[in-house]
Amino acid sequence: MGATKEKILLVDDEPDIIDLITYNLEKEGYHIKSASNGRDAIGIAKEFIPDLILLDVMMPDMDGIETCVELRDIDRLNGSVIAFLTARGEDYSQIAGFDAGADDYISKPIKPRVLLSRIQALLRRKGTTEVVSETAEVGGIVIDKEKYLVLQDGNEMSLPKKEFELLALLISKPGRVFTREIILNTVWGNDVVVGDRTIDVHIRKLREKIGSDFIKTVKGVGYKFEAK
Repeated sequence: MGATKEKILLVDDEPDIIDLITYNLEKEGYHIKSASNGRDAIGIAKEFIPDLILLDVMMPDMDGIETCVELRDIDRLNGSVIAFLTARGEDYSQIAGFDAGADDYISKPIKPRVLLSRIQALLRRKGTTEVVSETAEVGGIVIDKEKYLVLQDGNEMSLPKKEFELLALLISKPGRVFTREIILNTVWGNDVVVGDRTIDVHIRKLREKIGSDFIKTVKGVGYKFEAK
C-alpha cells in the first residue's frame, strides 16, 4: 500500500461495486469507508469527514439525491467533494444532482483506471480551491471564505459548497462580468468537464436564496454581481 492519502466514503447498495472500488482505492493508499445506504452514509460522514464522497444515485429507501441534500446541510462537510456514481445519463438526473449540491458525475460501468484518474482530478480540484482568510461585504451580504459563512442583513445562510464558491467569486469584484469559462475554471476546475447548464442551475439556486436582483445575466457572456 502506498502512502496514506485522502479519505473517501463510498456509498453503494451493490456489494460487488463496493468491493471492486475499495480494493482499487486502498491499493493506491486512500483511506476508505463504505456504506450500503444513504442513512448510514450520513452517520459515517459526520464522524469520518471524508475529502471525497462517491455516492450511488439509485438506492432503495433513500436515494443518492436525497442523501446529497442532507450531506450538504452538514457544516462539517462543506469541504467534502461529492461525486455521483450513476448508470443513468438523462439530463434531468444530472440537473437534479447538481441542484442537490453534487460536484460531478462518474458513469457506470466503472473502469478502475478511469475511476482513479477522475478521483485524482476531483481531489486536485479540491486542493486548488482551498479557501483563504478573507471577508467581503457588498449590498448587505457578508461572505467569510475561511468559515464558509454567508450573512444577509445579519441572518446566517447555509449554502452548498459550489454555490458558496460561485457567490464568493461574483461578489469578489462587484460589477465585473465573469464569463462562463472563467466561472467553470475557477469554481469547477478545468480538469473535470461540466456543462453550461450546471452554472445556470447554481445561479438559479443562488437567486432563490439571496434574491433575484443581485446577480445579473449578461447574455452571451456570463454573470455579474451588483449591489442594490
